[in-house]
Amino acid sequence: MKVSVCITAYNHDKYIAQAIEGALMQKTDFDFEIIIGEDDSKDGTRETVKKYKEQYPDRITLFLNDRKNVIYINGRPTGRWNFMNNIKNARGDYIALLDGDDYWTSPDKLQRQADFLDANPDCSMCFHDVKKLYEDSVPPKFVVFSPKVKKERYVLEDLLRGNLMSTCSVMFRRGLFGEFPDWFCNTAMADWPLHILNAEHGDIGRIDKVMGVYRVHSGGVWFQTRPLYQFKNAIAVYKLLGGHFAGKHKKAIMKSVLYRFVQLFISCFHESEARMGLALRRSKLKAVAELYRRIFYPESAKK
Repeated sequence: MKVSVCITAYNHDKYIAQAIEGALMQKTDFDFEIIIGEDDSKDGTRETVKKYKEQYPDRITLFLNDRKNVIYINGRPTGRWNFMNNIKNARGDYIALLDGDDYWTSPDKLQRQADFLDANPDCSMCFHDVKKLYEDSVPPKFVVFSPKVKKERYVLEDLLRGNLMSTCSVMFRRGLFGEFPDWFCNTAMADWPLHILNAEHGDIGRIDKVMGVYRVHSGGVWFQTRPLYQFKNAIAVYKLLGGHFAGKHKKAIMKSVLYRFVQLFISCFHESEARMGLALRRSKLKAVAELYRRIFYPESAKK
């Protein structure tokens, strides 16, 4: 088996058919499988994926998960078990990821990425540009999502600064790091830490072509969180990575934390400017400054 397509689905009834059709339309000169993990949705997602399984029994492997397997992180239910279970059951040499509310637009996506990895054995993974669909805008709008600094190759240090890739654009080599480390179930995000684990074993290639759509909508898990929450969770990942790397990449991690802090400050300032009065704005920026002190000067924060 050359490629495993891993689709995670939960409450994606409006979108899941488009995601699956985008995988089924792939034209390849190799065999590939589609693994769908359905996390016991409250809408009609489960019924939809079961119908596709009936139509394509030899192509689709379906896991109908139970909510008892859900992993809670920071008190919130997540799709982490579903995400890991799909990957653990993949049989392909390469794995392509797809969330149930995203979709692919190019029928040769899998072929292009598999050909790239075949030709570049020093790369652990590759990705391509996508379009971000802001579905709740009136009218909905598309924006190309691509790294600010465009290169043919990226390395681990680039990825430590922040996630370069949309989940639906990534293909990686299966089995690079063995079992998922225990700390992987303590992070609020799954894709970025996974890419970091893979990037320890090779470069990251970029294919300069838009071949998918990342859907941004009010029902999306990450979309619903505020910048401060996202920042705190990124810092938690960096702390876990510090232990994972056992002191390696310390300088790169600290530079990445500082970069993210600057981004947070700018984001909070603009949000305050638009929505808050002067007193509340000052209060929020003061809280961000205190967070900076606690991160970069922990000893003074204890006094």
